Amino acid sequence: MLAYAFYETDTRILQYAASLAERGDVVDVIALKRSSDLPDYEQINGVNLYRIQQRLLNEKGIYDYVSRIARFAIKSALFLAKKEQQHSYDVIHVHNVPDFLVFSAAYPKLKGAQILLDIHDLLPEFYASKFGISHTSFVFKLLTIAEQMSAVFANHVIIANHLWCQRFISRSATAEKCSVVRNHPDLSIFTKCTPRREADVSKFILTYPGSLNAHQGVDVAIRAFALVCERMPEAEFHIYGEGSDKPSLIALAKELSMENRIHFHNFLPSKEIAQVMANTDLAIEPKRSTNAFGNEALSTKILEFMSLGVPVIASRTTIHAYYYDDSIIQYYEHDNEVELAEQMLRLKNDPTARKKLALRAKKYADRNTWDARKHEYLRLIDSMVDAELIMAPVL
Repeated sequence: MLAYAFYETDTRILQYAASLAERGDVVDVIALKRSSDLPDYEQINGVNLYRIQQRLLNEKGIYDYVSRIARFAIKSALFLAKKEQQHSYDVIHVHNVPDFLVFSAAYPKLKGAQILLDIHDLLPEFYASKFGISHTSFVFKLLTIAEQMSAVFANHVIIANHLWCQRFISRSATAEKCSVVRNHPDLSIFTKCTPRREADVSKFILTYPGSLNAHQGVDVAIRAFALVCERMPEAEFHIYGEGSDKPSLIALAKELSMENRIHFHNFLPSKEIAQVMANTDLAIEPKRSTNAFGNEALSTKILEFMSLGVPVIASRTTIHAYYYDDSIIQYYEHDNEVELAEQMLRLKNDPTARKKLALRAKKYADRNTWDARKHEYLRLIDSMVDAELIMAPVL
C-alpha cells in the first residue's frame, strides 16, 4: 500500500490492509507521519507501517501542496526499490491523491508486480475545488492528462463511487479496467463502540468529523447552528478534523459568538473517532451541493454514523441522492443554512423521528458493511496475483 495519507485515520486504507493481513498476506504500508514523536516503523494488527515523511496540514497554496507530494513520490520510489530487492511484491496498491504516485512503483512493476490504482478522489476536480481552478484551464487539462497516463500505467483501477467511475471511463480508461469499491463501515471498529444514551446525559451533541476544506460546507453548518442554538440551549456542535479552512471556520464561530457552543478538535485515530461518533445525538454532513467536487464526493462518515445508529442530516448532493433515499437521511437543499437550522431544531425536539430515521438507516448500513463487501476486493487482488503468475517467465 502506498498513500500520501495518514494510515491511522484513513478508514479505506485501514480496511484493505487489515483484511489482507488477516488472511495471512504480508502487507507493507508506506505513508505519512502526522507528528515527529511517531516511530518511522510500526506494526499495527499485522500490517507493517512505514512512515517515510512528516506532513503538517498547513499548505498555503498549490506550490506547497504539489512540492510536498513530489518529494513524497521520489522518496516512495526509492523506498519501494529498496524493499523490492529485499522481497518481491505481487501487488502495489497505490492510493490517490495524486494519481501520478503510481509511477513511484515503476521498479516493482518492471520486476513483475501488478499495479492497482485506487481513486479516492478525481484529481482534476479535486484540485479545481481546492485551488479555484477552472475546468477549462490549462492546469485542469494537464491534470486530466496525468490521470490518463496513470490509468495506462496501472493494471487495474478502483474508484470510490459509481458517478466518478462513469466519468473516469469516459475520459481515461476502459470499463473492463475499472471497478467500484465504495467506502464501507468497518465492523471491527464500530461494533466495539458504546452507544450514547440520551437519558444518561444533559447535553445534546451534534458532530461533524472530517476534512475542513471549502467543499465540505462546514461553514454552512456553523451558520445554521448559530441560527437556532438559543432555542436548544443544551446543544453543542463538535467539529473534528484538519484542513486549510480550519482557521477561517474558527474565526467564523468567534464572529458569531459561538466559541462556547461550537468546539473544534484535531483529527483522531479511527477507533477514537468511532467512539466520538457513537456519542453523538445528531450527525451533520454538509457537503456543498453547489460545489462541483463536493456534489459528487461520497462521504464515508454517513455510513459509519448509520452503522452506529446515529441519525444523519445531510446536504442533498447528487452522490448522496444516488445512494441514499429520504427514508434514511434527513436532507436539506441547495446549501441552505436556514433549512439546515430548521432540520437541526426539528430533529432535536423529536426523538421519535430521530429513532425511526436511525433504525431504517442502520438496516441499510448492515447490508453495506466492509465485512459484507470485502470479498469483492480480495477477489480482485487474487485475480491480479494470478495474472502476475501467468505472465511470469518460466525459469
